[in-house]
Amino acid sequence: MDQGYLFNPELIRRYDKAGPRYTSYPTAVQFHQKFGAAQYVEHARLSNEDPIPQPLSLYIHLPFCATVCFYCGCNKIITNNRKRAVPYLERLHREIALHAELYDSDRVVDQLHWGGGTPTFISLDQMQALMSEIAKHFNLREDDKGEYSIELDPREVTEETLGVLRELGFNRISLGVQDLNEKVQRAVNRIQPMEKTEAALDQARKEGFHSISMDLIYGLPRQTVESFSRTLNEVIRMSPDRVAIYNYAHMPSMFKVQRQINEAELPSASEKLEILRHAVDRMTEAGYVYIGMDHFAKPDDELTRAQQNGTLYRNFQGYSTHSGCDLVAMGVSSISKVGFTYCQNHKDIDSYFKSIDEGELPVFRGIELSFDDVLRREVITQLICNFVLDKSRIVDRYLKYMEVTFDDYFADELEQLNIMQGDGLLKLNDDSIEILPAGRLLIRNICAVFDVYNNESMKSPRFSRMV
Repeated sequence: MDQGYLFNPELIRRYDKAGPRYTSYPTAVQFHQKFGAAQYVEHARLSNEDPIPQPLSLYIHLPFCATVCFYCGCNKIITNNRKRAVPYLERLHREIALHAELYDSDRVVDQLHWGGGTPTFISLDQMQALMSEIAKHFNLREDDKGEYSIELDPREVTEETLGVLRELGFNRISLGVQDLNEKVQRAVNRIQPMEKTEAALDQARKEGFHSISMDLIYGLPRQTVESFSRTLNEVIRMSPDRVAIYNYAHMPSMFKVQRQINEAELPSASEKLEILRHAVDRMTEAGYVYIGMDHFAKPDDELTRAQQNGTLYRNFQGYSTHSGCDLVAMGVSSISKVGFTYCQNHKDIDSYFKSIDEGELPVFRGIELSFDDVLRREVITQLICNFVLDKSRIVDRYLKYMEVTFDDYFADELEQLNIMQGDGLLKLNDDSIEILPAGRLLIRNICAVFDVYNNESMKSPRFSRMV
């Protein structure tokens, strides 16, 4: 399928509103406290009874950061005291054991991700101990064919760090960069010399990491089209395998740390849109494929091949090539996806510690998906990952026993999509929905049509704007 896109400022302005990023469906706004640890345990055990149990994906949340970045909306603990990680890691080790009791030991871990915070906040010895604890309780791959990734702050990385991470089994890294311009870095309190970023990338290549990704943010204070263009030129020169260019969502009422940003220094709406336009142009001119939802990858990257093959997947860590996994997430605020459920750990550290100290899993809310939820999740996943939906695939998997066609089940949604078709965002065919180039930057809007919680979700202050 053609991977092109069409930047239409008028359409983008018209469709630019708040909405979910659809890392899950239903989104976390729908999670409730009637679903707790007991319900999670039941569904985790049921997942072992599938005729062919799914492999596992593990997520480990390490919330500590030595300094605060003013743009950040992550669950984090800011401290220079490295000893503060010790009591957290002790509980994390115990939580790993609690989860492992629920899953058959022969279920292979195809995907592993450490996120934060800053995972490299902890020492190398603590990293080794944590990975040993994971390997003790779960069936990690030893053939280097899994997707084992970690988020890195280049300011925290040495040659020894990357060597140890590779020895521990990590084969993919994501480097937090955001912007290489010093004025922008000072405005967001993240001083990061380009030399440190490039040194981390070069060392990762020497250590044989399979994939190197860089994270950037557009819409930060003091950013201009020209300044961000210079950042992009340097990133392209360094040639990471993947680049994510996220929209900065300024929501100081929700994230207190963002109140330290000088709003007068934020780019105007029109300049921010022009930064985005130039970024997409520059990345595609440089040969990167626009995967969607802020992500770019080289033509031979696994993400690109998965999208072309129709097997790309999306979860809380972003795009992935491992769709057939139960996700077991550990650490404060982390979210699991097991069977037809989602559940989330306590968001505050005291409640998280209390549950672990009482020998209980720290789950405090979640949701069991209905048939309709599962169906709509599949529709949204196919659209947001592959830019095309095969109606017959949905019918064969979900609707044929009901003797209902796709067009009958989604009659109201198709009426809304017909308007988007008139705007050139998509093409409604008898057997498919095809996202056109003008619709690829607006894929969240298209997916929102299938969101049955749409009206409630769009009113939530938790969501950033679509573009």
